[in-house]
Amino acid sequence: MASAVPNPIRADIPPLGPERPVVWPQRIRHTLSNGLEVVLVESQGIPKVTAELFFRSGNAAAVTTGLAEMVSTVARTGTSKRSSRQIEEDLRRWGADLSTGAGADTSAISFSGLTEFAKPLLQLVSEIARDAAFPPEELERERRQKIEELRIARTTPDFLAAERLRKTLFGAHPYANFAPTEKQVGEYTREALVAFYRAHYRPARAVFVAVGDFKPEGLLEDIEGAFADWTGAAPAASAPPDPPAAAGRRVHLVHVPGAVQTQILLGNMAITRKHPDWLRLALANNIYGGAFNSRLVMNIREQKGYTYSPRSSVHGLRRHGYLTIHAAVRNEVTAATLTEMFYEMDRLRALPVGEAELSDARNYQSGVFSLGLTTQDGLAGQLATVYLNEMPEDFLETYREKVRAITSEDVLAAARKYFDSANAQIVIVGDRGQVEEQAALFGDVEVSDAQGARL
Repeated sequence: MASAVPNPIRADIPPLGPERPVVWPQRIRHTLSNGLEVVLVESQGIPKVTAELFFRSGNAAAVTTGLAEMVSTVARTGTSKRSSRQIEEDLRRWGADLSTGAGADTSAISFSGLTEFAKPLLQLVSEIARDAAFPPEELERERRQKIEELRIARTTPDFLAAERLRKTLFGAHPYANFAPTEKQVGEYTREALVAFYRAHYRPARAVFVAVGDFKPEGLLEDIEGAFADWTGAAPAASAPPDPPAAAGRRVHLVHVPGAVQTQILLGNMAITRKHPDWLRLALANNIYGGAFNSRLVMNIREQKGYTYSPRSSVHGLRRHGYLTIHAAVRNEVTAATLTEMFYEMDRLRALPVGEAELSDARNYQSGVFSLGLTTQDGLAGQLATVYLNEMPEDFLETYREKVRAITSEDVLAAARKYFDSANAQIVIVGDRGQVEEQAALFGDVEVSDAQGARL
């Protein structure tokens, strides 16, 4: 009988080495006389600069759903000095990229390019922020494109699930407005876009973040030249209604006739990034379903084969936060999947996490954070998160230390507070005939179609 050959794949895996220290580059903060907050970080090595100009107003501040996103899109298509074609030609000549966008809480103008072209890029960003022309023909073109995007999106289960959950969790709060209808987009007017732009694209309470191979003093001088004479007070603060209070589990079924699989999305209210429990909740989430070796993945992917990639996430918006858990599964295992989701949720709430699992989760969370700082884009994004959410000045520098200090008791307390099993809202997108009976095992079922109409 031949002797066994050692399998190198099964050899003992060496232990992780000590975490490498992060050498933080100098951060320069300055506020212009008009209120524009500037954050600059010198990052040598690649002769590039990556920058974003943020306004603390997004879709939640707009009267019409999705209007802020359309404002950001059309603002890029021309200024009083440059047409859309001229903007594209200038960007090609500089070898630069420039994009605009809007989310629930912010609107942004972002660019990256060679440091030698930073000054003309800043001038272009200043034009878009201050003097966008909103050409009627560009509005019509973007309107048609958005309507087509929405038509496609409303055939996509994950879009339908996310839309329904946001409406369910947030009620009359503007965060409930996940996406506009085709009718709403068709009714956008140039006057409405300009009004939002004039009211919210203002230097007061705006933030400019730049990371790159530059001398901060020189770049700050260019920023002063591009933005210092820009005026405009901060937009008036709003006081939206609070989201509805949780009142038991409910099932929201979005009927898609003939669907061969089911999209499941669970959710409940959580906390914002400013909350003292944010890092504890993030670690609890990674143990539950936020990492590829999480309990949820090991259970319903590896052990049971119900789905390929289940996931849980914590979403920190400015005023409120929420937790989601999702998976796409075969129709026949809808109830079985929900059972395991709640089993893992309740297990995390009931029993302390072991030290080995906790250590793995801490290493993962710290490692993902460190990887996110290795590029200009990543570092700029982390800095923007800190300043837009008004987090502590040393949040990034102390992040890994604070993660390493999280205990099993901290995770258990966070799970009991925020993995609200008893009041979780369940959204199921699938064929009513295939899944309604299974859905009813978990609470009263409300059925609607893809457009939101009750059935």
